[in-house]
Amino acid sequence: MRSRIAKEIKLAYEPVAIVFADESPEEALRFQPGRWGCVVAMLTAATKGKTAVFDRDTCGCAGGKAGLGFGGYAEGGSHGGIEYFLSTGRGEGYPPGERYKQTPELAKEFIEGLPTRDIPFAYIVFKPLSAVDSAVETPRQIVFYANPDQLTALIVLANFDRPGSENVIIPFSSGCQSIGIIPYREAELHPSHAVVGMVDVSARSYVDPDILSFTVPYAMFEEMESHVDESFLHTHAWQKVKVRIPDPQEYASGDANE
Repeated sequence: MRSRIAKEIKLAYEPVAIVFADESPEEALRFQPGRWGCVVAMLTAATKGKTAVFDRDTCGCAGGKAGLGFGGYAEGGSHGGIEYFLSTGRGEGYPPGERYKQTPELAKEFIEGLPTRDIPFAYIVFKPLSAVDSAVETPRQIVFYANPDQLTALIVLANFDRPGSENVIIPFSSGCQSIGIIPYREAELHPSHAVVGMVDVSARSYVDPDILSFTVPYAMFEEMESHVDESFLHTHAWQKVKVRIPDPQEYASGDANE
């Protein structure tokens, strides 16, 4: 499967399909059980041509497990509670807090408001869109890595055939939540929204400095693809922007913490 949008906006990274499966793909990147790793590192590898797979024991961390949709956040743990980890920390004997929320109470409210899921599948697969066989599998969502010019185009296209002006959201979220449980929820809503992500300070080191993610439920992706010819992507205004985007090289192989 190929994306006309990716070609028109000259993406340097291949779009990634997120697929739910009951069988693990062969020769996929995966974290070892019990070994720490960041889900976003695997996503970045998939934008460079690799396939990555997760199950409930190989998500890299407890946050990744919840962000991908393998259940909610457990109480306690080595951090003393996720609400303390995201805010002030719990004190002596525990790691310092990340200071993303001012108080544990605000952090707890944030966690309780997340659309946690426990998906009825054994595996979640990140694969380059070109590796998807639409005859045998349907992605749940598509993730683009985009720079500001490309993100502008994606936001405009997401609003092209829909009423209103708020068809794209930028939620405060972890990197894995922004490509996992939050877009899962959007796929269940009518209308759905695209989700801009990678506004997670802890995940930023796993993407290039000019990159944000743009994740759409698969049905919305298909709608956007169908509007390429009639949209602004063939106007003089877009061509003035497009010309300054470097021509992409062939998608390179990516690495992750296996």
